[in-house]
Amino acid sequence: MDELKRAVEVALTGPQAQKALDEQRRQMDQWGITLPPGPALVLDFGLGRFDEIGEIEHWIANEIEEGYCGKLLYLQDGQTCPEHHHQRKHETFYIVKGTVRMILDGVERTMNEGDVLAVDRGQAHCFAGVGPALILEISQPCLLNDNFFDDQDIKLGRESEGQTQPRPHIALLADGSRRKRRESSSPTPNSASAKDSQ
Repeated sequence: MDELKRAVEVALTGPQAQKALDEQRRQMDQWGITLPPGPALVLDFGLGRFDEIGEIEHWIANEIEEGYCGKLLYLQDGQTCPEHHHQRKHETFYIVKGTVRMILDGVERTMNEGDVLAVDRGQAHCFAGVGPALILEISQPCLLNDNFFDDQDIKLGRESEGQTQPRPHIALLADGSRRKRRESSSPTPNSASAKDSQ
């Protein structure tokens, strides 16, 4: 599982990561959920603002040869996974616990426990916890270089494929409000495309 080893290398460590894991453990105990074995990936996407932009990932499987991946994604209240898309990976999100504000190709929706959303290749998406939230991601294999973030400060995914041009987008703010932004070379990290998807 070379991709997992690469992901561990970019994950946060130290006191900040331990604090996030302790908070997550308390929430999982409250929900009565047992997390899968293996490393927990505390991710801030290299921006250094974990409480605002980040998530904790637990990889259940990432079977590249067999063609499937399963992960649990944990978001703190108000925490955002920044806008990105994948060129190779189709993924489906299932809300296990909590509420998630999701923007998919500029269309915002609130997802609650039991809701399912498929995200096709190339569709820009970002999501934020409205309170703590746990998401099951079922997808084609996760390849780190298949993550294309609109925030130019996020380097993950750029080294081998190149980054797509920034698109007009709508910012997803932690308080749930949205604001339209113009195309720029450095969009906000918690933004999503304004393109209509339906």
